[in-house]
Amino acid sequence: MKKFFFFYIFFGVSVVVSQNKQLLYNWDVTPQALMLNPGSVVASQYHIGVPFLSQIHLNAGSSGVSAFDVFADDGVDINTKIRNTIFKLSARDFFTATQQLDVLNFGWLSKGFDPIYFSGGIYQELDFIAYFPKDFAILAWEGNRDYIGKPFDFSDLSARADLLTVYHFGANKQLSSKLTAGVRIKLYSSMVGLESTSNKGAFTTSQREGSNNVYEHTVVDLDLEVRTSGFLSLDGLDQSQVSRILLGRALLGGNLGLGFDAGMTYQFDSQLSLTASVLDIGAIFHSSDTEVYRASGDYTLDGLQLIFPELALGGSTIPYYDNLEDEIEREIPVDTLNIGYTQLRPTKINAALHYDFGPRVGDKDSCDCRSRATKEERVSQAGVQYYTIFRPRGPQLAGTLYYRRKFGNSLSVKTTYTVDRYSAKNIGAAMSLNLGNVNFFVAADNLLDLSNIAKANSVSLQLGFNFIVDQQ
Repeated sequence: MKKFFFFYIFFGVSVVVSQNKQLLYNWDVTPQALMLNPGSVVASQYHIGVPFLSQIHLNAGSSGVSAFDVFADDGVDINTKIRNTIFKLSARDFFTATQQLDVLNFGWLSKGFDPIYFSGGIYQELDFIAYFPKDFAILAWEGNRDYIGKPFDFSDLSARADLLTVYHFGANKQLSSKLTAGVRIKLYSSMVGLESTSNKGAFTTSQREGSNNVYEHTVVDLDLEVRTSGFLSLDGLDQSQVSRILLGRALLGGNLGLGFDAGMTYQFDSQLSLTASVLDIGAIFHSSDTEVYRASGDYTLDGLQLIFPELALGGSTIPYYDNLEDEIEREIPVDTLNIGYTQLRPTKINAALHYDFGPRVGDKDSCDCRSRATKEERVSQAGVQYYTIFRPRGPQLAGTLYYRRKFGNSLSVKTTYTVDRYSAKNIGAAMSLNLGNVNFFVAADNLLDLSNIAKANSVSLQLGFNFIVDQQ
């Protein structure tokens, strides 16, 4: 069991990520700002992303521990550091992983007196979260000798994962001189899914006075459930067969779901603006290729009564542990059900207040185009952003202060300072460069830890290439 938790912690501090994209939110120089707020102010006549390159999003980190805490060459025994990590973390600490790849992204401004900016595309997403099983980490590493009477809570076991493709189409419209709003419809096609988030029950070791057996082990009110989708049909297939099936599911052949995004920008005056968005209000309806595993019940083990048969007289050894396993399966059976289930998407909320100041950019002050009718283009912008994502054990929050600077019409840079569950010293930076109609952007987080990436609780990288034609 100690080996298991060594690999669990190793995985957790090495491959964990979050979904906050504070460097791209409110950064209207890239089309990807529309994906974070369908109600962003749009200055383009149309855009199209380079297929598979318009946005690549990777973000790694963990709450409560970094790889350096466990694997640093500091003379401390690694077993001691793993033990310290187990007791440092709580059951609300988590390991998450999110990766996104834009397959296609495009948009265009409709013609007419009251135009609408339409946008759409396809992206692939991996989303994973696992909470740290504090009680069972202690039980596995320490054993139960020093924890007589302590209930080990099965609710600590909580995880979910999704691999899916998202097809989306949105509309963005300036409703008045101050308000721009937008909405985006999403069709989810799940490739594989796994969820186990509502477990309960407790395991306790008690000391029994005056009994033949010193200890009594009990499992009380156990109710475990693991829901899976897409794994059953992949069993026994080789890599090429699995790839072919997953590709088919990505192309609307998986379990489907529906969702939507909504957002707005409100301009109080020519310099002060408020933006807000809510993303992924929706669900996936898993109806095919599903397996749901359930285990429930109570069980008490008083101990094993050892019997020593006379082997010389033809007796045989007694399979104590096989008998114990059979007994547990009788008392707490595991049911396998092929039933459908609904999985809610992790909804996200963004909000920001920003102020534009400094000289005007180029000759934009004379532009009377739709998106700049009441907003002067200034070289500098400062703002504050709020972010939350709803997870199985409650929302995860983040706050960001940011500054953006434009250098002419070609170069824009943005810096951020973010406080979240990962870190209180997350400094990020992003750059967007326009070469003619080609836009390239790159963004990275936790720059203070780049000299020793193992010390970072979170690390992110985003980049993309887009072809943009601005309004004239």
